[in-house]
Amino acid sequence: MEDEPSEQEHLVLRSPAHFRALGHPVRHRLVNLLRQRPATLGQLTAALGSTKGTIGYHMRILREAGLVRLASTRQVRGGTEQYFALVSRGFRLHEDAEAGPEFLFNAALNEMLPPRPGQGGRTILRHLWLTEDEAEALAAELRVYATEPPPSDATRGEAYGLLVSLYPADIPALSPDEHAGEPD
Repeated sequence: MEDEPSEQEHLVLRSPAHFRALGHPVRHRLVNLLRQRPATLGQLTAALGSTKGTIGYHMRILREAGLVRLASTRQVRGGTEQYFALVSRGFRLHEDAEAGPEFLFNAALNEMLPPRPGQGGRTILRHLWLTEDEAEALAAELRVYATEPPPSDATRGEAYGLLVSLYPADIPALSPDEHAGEPD
């Protein structure tokens, strides 16, 4: 059985079919499962606690959108078992994609689990005042961190999502306070 990922490093998402395919929660979960390794319809069905018909339908949409491929087949008890894999190691948005960052934010929100009792939240919104050069340097560092290949062992620890976005924010700046430092 072939376990190797596709030669393509990152598929650039740009077509409406890409976004329609990834916009459904079941298909988004299927993609997350296939990030771990190639799998059969039966394995995917068991992992999601669904039916083969439902998973088969969603896999067909992912294949027709060009996001999933048939990785290999194997003869089993007189039948043929098909293993499916992602077409690339990851996806990235085309710079002109209409869906844009809100697509990624919605995907992250849909998969985000609430913190367990006693576990603090880990989502932070912070605004930084940076020069263009500082912003570019920080974006480059975050890009390296966010694109490191994840460990392939899904039995190790828990899955966590990482959504990184460094964006120009629409926050006006106050002019310097003329009375700063004066006693009240």
